[in-house]
Amino acid sequence: MYLPRDAFERLTAEQLEQGRQPFKNPRNAAAGSLRQKDAGVVAQRGLSLFVFNVQQVQGRQLTAHAQALNYLKECGLPVLPFYDSFDQIDEALAEIERIGTLRTQLPFDIDGAVVKLDSFEQRAQLGSTAKFPRWAVAFKYPPEEKQTVLTAIEVSVGRTGVLTPTAVFQPVLLAGTTVSRAVLHNDDFIQSMQLRTGDVIRVRKAGDIIPEVVGVVQHAQNVPVFTMPHTCPSCGEPAVRLPDEAALRCMNAECPAQALRNLIHFGSRGAMDIEGLGEAVAAQLLDKGLVSNAADLYCLTLQQLMTLDKFKEKSAQNLLSAIERSKDSGLDKLLFALGIRNIGARAALQLAQHFHTMQAIEQATEEQLCEPEGFGEIMAKSAAEFFARAGTADLLRRLRAAGVRMEYAHAVQSNVLAGTTWVVTGTLPTLSRAQAQSLIEQHGGRVSASVSKKTSFLL
Repeated sequence: MYLPRDAFERLTAEQLEQGRQPFKNPRNAAAGSLRQKDAGVVAQRGLSLFVFNVQQVQGRQLTAHAQALNYLKECGLPVLPFYDSFDQIDEALAEIERIGTLRTQLPFDIDGAVVKLDSFEQRAQLGSTAKFPRWAVAFKYPPEEKQTVLTAIEVSVGRTGVLTPTAVFQPVLLAGTTVSRAVLHNDDFIQSMQLRTGDVIRVRKAGDIIPEVVGVVQHAQNVPVFTMPHTCPSCGEPAVRLPDEAALRCMNAECPAQALRNLIHFGSRGAMDIEGLGEAVAAQLLDKGLVSNAADLYCLTLQQLMTLDKFKEKSAQNLLSAIERSKDSGLDKLLFALGIRNIGARAALQLAQHFHTMQAIEQATEEQLCEPEGFGEIMAKSAAEFFARAGTADLLRRLRAAGVRMEYAHAVQSNVLAGTTWVVTGTLPTLSRAQAQSLIEQHGGRVSASVSKKTSFLL
């Protein structure tokens, strides 16, 4: 299944017209369309199909892949518009090169070509490993590169205070979509290329998805190399480079840019899951002075929310209800929602399972914070610094007063898996990984993020 370029352009134009976030590329659009439950929506997307294999046929013996493709074509089924068989590998390699030169002219995106043995009998003799067939080799084309002009370098402040530079350049069409921005990572990256505003640069999409700057074709004349600011562009406080870090960081806990991203993260699905607290709503709450941190969310009133743009009584009540429900999210979700540097969802769960209460975590030393399995010194140091920071104790006090649950109360149904450690990976047929992990824990087992000598089972 794939989305032709013209169908993708039509779809993104419709999404922009309706004020919705457009798909970033045809591959994501096709995958998202196939996950749609409403067949009517899928039918309007303009998906197309190539059939590559005959799975079962009666009354005919197929012995080779080219023969099978010809038969599919005879049946009226859509197959790839070009395929061929060769006796010499040099001829096959020449065809790979030829297909590569056609990439930009095709009505759909490709990222490579595949050479296969044509004979089904020879395929059976060679067999397959657990991961790939021995009778086929995929050749991936290098990402398409184009030249453009760097017009500016913008610096934004992330949730943890990291200052991230972004290249802004004249728009170019890459891998089927128009791009005009690419993250530059940090000052070391900029200095390695000696980037200046006005430079002619080379850009591409890493993995045909993520835009990146890969080099400079020509430097702008009489323009100094860009240097990162010494102060935070949001709050004006000094930006510092911590030991062993490449990034500059704003250390001001009250930084407005961090406050917005912290608020959005606090209400995100993996954290406190406050439905309706998106970026636009969070920005309004901060701009109007209704909140300054996460604890203020639990003091909001219906009348205050109805002052927000596009908010009526029902939408205001829905957000209040979502905020109220979030109080029972539990200790692990709250720890993740607090946005502690280097503490992701899994590490937050490990902390909650080991210490059981927020109070115990607050009182733990850095050494004690290293006790949960898989919890390293860097994570322990980040957690210790967060709980020692001025303002953290007051934030937690206000959250407690609002009724936010600060205990880990995982319902244990049995101890049938007691003493076992599990690693869950891949796609399961009937459960999400989170559901499987929850079931394991409910029956006394432990879940680890990676395989080690302590692992009992890999699911």
